[in-house]
Amino acid sequence: MGREAFARLNSRYVVVVGLGAVGGYVVEGLARGGIGRLRLVDFDVVTRTNINRQILALESTLDHPKCEVAVERVGLINPACRVEGQQAFADEQTITTILDPRPDMVIDAIDSLNSKVQLLRAAHQRGIPTLSSMGAALRTDPSRIAFADLAETRGCPLARRVRRRLRKYGIERGIGCVYSSEPVDFVYAGPEQDDIAYQFRQGSPRNVLGSLPTLTGIFGLTLANQAILKLAQDIDLSGCPS
Repeated sequence: MGREAFARLNSRYVVVVGLGAVGGYVVEGLARGGIGRLRLVDFDVVTRTNINRQILALESTLDHPKCEVAVERVGLINPACRVEGQQAFADEQTITTILDPRPDMVIDAIDSLNSKVQLLRAAHQRGIPTLSSMGAALRTDPSRIAFADLAETRGCPLARRVRRRLRKYGIERGIGCVYSSEPVDFVYAGPEQDDIAYQFRQGSPRNVLGSLPTLTGIFGLTLANQAILKLAQDIDLSGCPS
């Protein structure tokens, strides 16, 4: 990519929200790609059930906050990176803090519909270039993974619901997404209280969908690749849509 492009990557500031199966690989790609500053946000801790698919999940990291594990890993990969962790749940009360100071890009890897929509809305309204992960769970065919504007995604129930929510705020385009068109035997439906994050905060059992480590890894590295290519460009990213 050349020295100038790499220097631009060193100067960029990216916020990643959600450090699970997809988000962990996003961070891995960005850290190894030379992004100069990272803010890593997640409210959760590493559990044994994460080990099958999350790069941050090891026997040695069990019960540790994911944001702290991610910060340590980035430091081991690239000590020159300015990295910070926020153990926070993304909602209306925390989004302003998450996005301050204004980053060059936001990457959403949240598995909670309400939080995902709130973050995407806030970033879009602030003119921050934004990339997002749609549903990776239950997929087995990597050939069906694609990247497109949210408005152009097809065959993903989660993307359909996110589009419907964002239209209420007048947001039709401008959010880049990794998604899979592979059919799945699951419907993202139900009352608001069935939201994963809502259940977690209320102390109820979480709704966990099975995921392959290969598919979620491809999702995360696809987002990281798209981010690196965009952030390496010699353009002013302020107010630039994805």
